[in-house]
Parts: sequence; C-alpha cells; structure tokens
Amino acid sequence: MRRVAEKRCVYPGSFDPVTNGHVDIIERAAALFDEVTVAILHNPAKTGRFPVEKRMEMLKKACAHLPNVRFDHFGGLLVDYMRRSDCRVVVRGLRSTADFESESTMAQLNRALAPEVETLFLPASPLHSVVSSSAVREIALFGGDFSPFVPACIVQDVQNAFDPKP
Repeated sequence: MRRVAEKRCVYPGSFDPVTNGHVDIIERAAALFDEVTVAILHNPAKTGRFPVEKRMEMLKKACAHLPNVRFDHFGGLLVDYMRRSDCRVVVRGLRSTADFESESTMAQLNRALAPEVETLFLPASPLHSVVSSSAVREIALFGGDFSPFVPACIVQDVQNAFDPKP
C-alpha cells in the first residue's frame, strides 16, 4: 500500500476501553502513515470507566504488534494538540451515517479553528461497525460476553473493572 504525502497522523479518542474496531482503524492507519499517534482524550466533563493510564496500558498491549504506533494523552482542544504535535492529519473511524454526521461537523469545526489540519475518515470494517466502547461497558456491566468485541489481551483487564469487589 502506498503511503500518503503526510508521514504522521493522530488518531484521537476516549478508548474506554479499546475495541477491536479501534484496533482495526489503528492497523489501517499504520499501513498508510510512517507514524500513528493514538491520543487519548481526557475530558474532565466525562467520567470514564478506566483511568487514562489504564486505557494507555490496554492500548499498548492491543497494538504491541505495530512498531510505528505511539501513544499519548491530552486535554483541551484537538487542534491545540495537533499544533503542539506538529501534525496535520487526524484519522477518524466511521461506523455509521450517524458517526459521519457528527464527525463531519467536528472536522469542519476543527478546520475552521486550524485550516492546516485535515481529517481522514476510514470506514469501519463491517465486522466492527456495531461495536463501541459504551456497548462493551454495558455488556460487561450486566455480565454478558464482551470478549468478541475487544482484543483478547485486554479481556481480563475489562473483566476486572466490572467484577464486584468483595
């Protein structure tokens, strides 16, 4: 596969937890770019199930096979992070038309704030188009089998977060 002109990209998200769909997008971006930064957004307005450090650990495990992927976290505006990182391409995965509408709006706002930043949309693989972190959390909360939706190497991490503590 031929690489695009820009050598680096950022794939931002909450990754709470990372899903097989996320890993699919990361793998595909890693085939297109020399370097992919997976950047965990810390949103103080939202309480995640997993602390940012745990999300980072799970992402590193899930992507250990990808030597050109690095990991970071940030708070605030994505365009500010992009400028600090000296990176011009944002990668976003799309599962549905609803995702397209919200992601397109965000891309347009980002472009208005930082015209140098481009957003590249990668459609989700049909196998992963219904999987979301919130669905995984809900399945796990009610004791369902979420394992088909997350990388095998983090199943126990997710299970531990939802097991009742004695």
